[in-house]
Amino acid sequence: MKHRVWVDPEVLTEKEEMALGTLVFETLGQPEKAREYNVKLLKRLGIDLLYGMKGGQMTYFSAPTSDNRQPGDTYEDEEGIQYEVKSVVEELPKNAKLWAHIEGYHGMAYLIVNLVIEDDNLEEPQVIEVVRTPAASLMLAFFKKNKWAHLIDAFHSVGVTVAFEKSRGQKGRLHTFDELPGVARRFLREARKLEKKVGFGRIEFAYLGENKDGDMRYRMRWMLPTVALFDRNIAEKADKVLALLK
Repeated sequence: MKHRVWVDPEVLTEKEEMALGTLVFETLGQPEKAREYNVKLLKRLGIDLLYGMKGGQMTYFSAPTSDNRQPGDTYEDEEGIQYEVKSVVEELPKNAKLWAHIEGYHGMAYLIVNLVIEDDNLEEPQVIEVVRTPAASLMLAFFKKNKWAHLIDAFHSVGVTVAFEKSRGQKGRLHTFDELPGVARRFLREARKLEKKVGFGRIEFAYLGENKDGDMRYRMRWMLPTVALFDRNIAEKADKVLALLK
C-alpha cells in the first residue's frame, strides 16, 4: 500500500512565492576543471616547489613555505618517505607547466597540482603530482593572508565550484528585478561580469526590501569555479563584489 504524502497548502504557496521571487542568473558552461598555475602563484598560496630526492628518486615535490626548506635539508613525512632538497624552484623549465584541478574523495575536495614536462624522447608528457591538499583549508588560509573578509564571511562549501552564501533578514515582500535598488543591481552586474571572465557562475538572489533602519534584506547564493579563485586577481575582485552587500 502506497503512503500518501500530505503537503500543507500554505507551505506549498510559500515555496512557490520564494521560487518565483528568487532571481537566478547563470553563466552557462562547465566549471573550469583545470587551470594553468605558475611558481609565483604557488608561493602566494604558501607552497614552495622543490627539486631533489624523494623516496630515493630525483623528482619535483612541494612543501609549505612556512617550513622554509633550503638546499641540503633532509626530512621525513608522516608516511615515512625521505626527502632531500637539492634546490628551491624559482622558475619552471621551458618544457614544463603546472596544471591545477579539483578532485573529490569521500565528499571532500582536494586541490591537485601536476607538473607536466614535455620530452621529445617520450611518447607521452611526464606528469608529476606536486601538490595534493584539502581545497577548503588552503583557500581559507589564502583569503585570510590577503585579508579578504567578505570572501571568508560568505564562504560556505567547496567542490569543483565554491559556494558563497550571505543573507540579512528573514521576512519581507519579494521584489522583481525592476524593483531592485541600485546597489543590488550593481552587485548582480559586477558578479556576472566576473562569471563571464572565469567562464562559469550561478547567482541566486532574493530581495526582501529594507528593514526599519533602511538596510537591505536579502538572501544570496553565488557559485564560482574553485581553481579560478586561487588566482589573486580573481579572488580580490570577488571580495569587492561581495562587499557591495552590506
